[in-house]
Amino acid sequence: MKMSRDREVPAAKSAASHRTDDWAGVTIDPHKAIVFPNRMREQRRAHGYLKLLRFAAVVPEIPYIRLSKIERGEVFPRADELRRIGSALGISAADLLNDIDAPGFDLDIWAQPFAEGKIHDDDEERFAALLGAALRARRTLDPDLSIAAIERDFGLPPVNLSRVENAAKTFARWNPAIRNSLFALFDVADETALRAHVAAEHRRGLLAPFLAAISNPEERRARTRAKTAQLAGELSQGAAPPPAPADLAPPSLPGIHPAPAPSASVSRLLPVHGTPLPSGAIALTMTGEQVEAPRNAGPNAFALRVCRQTLGGGLPGQAIVFVDPARYPVAGGLAAIREGEAYRLLAVTIDRDGALSGYSLNPEITVSIDGLDPAEVAAVIGAIFP
Repeated sequence: MKMSRDREVPAAKSAASHRTDDWAGVTIDPHKAIVFPNRMREQRRAHGYLKLLRFAAVVPEIPYIRLSKIERGEVFPRADELRRIGSALGISAADLLNDIDAPGFDLDIWAQPFAEGKIHDDDEERFAALLGAALRARRTLDPDLSIAAIERDFGLPPVNLSRVENAAKTFARWNPAIRNSLFALFDVADETALRAHVAAEHRRGLLAPFLAAISNPEERRARTRAKTAQLAGELSQGAAPPPAPADLAPPSLPGIHPAPAPSASVSRLLPVHGTPLPSGAIALTMTGEQVEAPRNAGPNAFALRVCRQTLGGGLPGQAIVFVDPARYPVAGGLAAIREGEAYRLLAVTIDRDGALSGYSLNPEITVSIDGLDPAEVAAVIGAIFP
């Protein structure tokens, strides 16, 4: 019997369905939320932990909600998290990885235990994708419609803005406050008018350039392959080196470790990049300076001058941070988010759903880190304050 593997759902043109006609040509991805299908549930149950809550008690280092998201494949775990899970089960961390291209692997079947009776409405999924594309188009065409302006003028928080733009929910699942913000943003009276507006933009071909970034099953599969390969490589190298001591870290920046003092041994010097951009980001311009790398820096780590107090007084503008693209940020630390040829520094938090977000104070920005391409996200592993 041929297995369905990973199902894609193209729109079906039907004269009997006005809604389907409106959303014609839209490809949806029923599994867009699953970026990391893995063997955690299978291994957990095989080793006697029939309930995730019971297993969570033996891995208290990982919050239960994040553990659940890892098992459901909704977030990419870090190598250290996989090692901790594997250790608790008495197996190799690599045994938690799945090969989505292996013969017989079927994402439909893998996802069934997590469906929990949810009803999948293809038309509503298509509208969610088109709404996200319309919002992206609206922001692209209006340079004054910044993330901060949308929150200030329309009451749509940045995290929810990101989730709408990525079609995280069907429209009916958004609460009234978010729906009203969208009505105001598109200058329409109600849901009927919003759907008509989005359908009209779709028919005019205005949304096509934005749809591929929202609902692209092959791009999701490519991310899964790349991240799984990266994790397999990290796990094969053994445990990561211990972090630098935190006793000198500024109290307002938990998780940021100062670089070690120069030693008599041969040191590795990193060039310092960084000039300020008006948006609060940091351009990757060479400054001509060099600083000693912290001992936990990977081969691709680099130094970045902060330039402005975007995160408050705890990280002054003259500070230099060490960014390691091979490390993923953790809650309580800092992240460097790539924006073209620049980076933006964000403080990292985790919400009650286990999702990572990053924020800056000046300018006021909140970004859903879990919604970004992992290749564009790097951890800040240290800082010095010259």
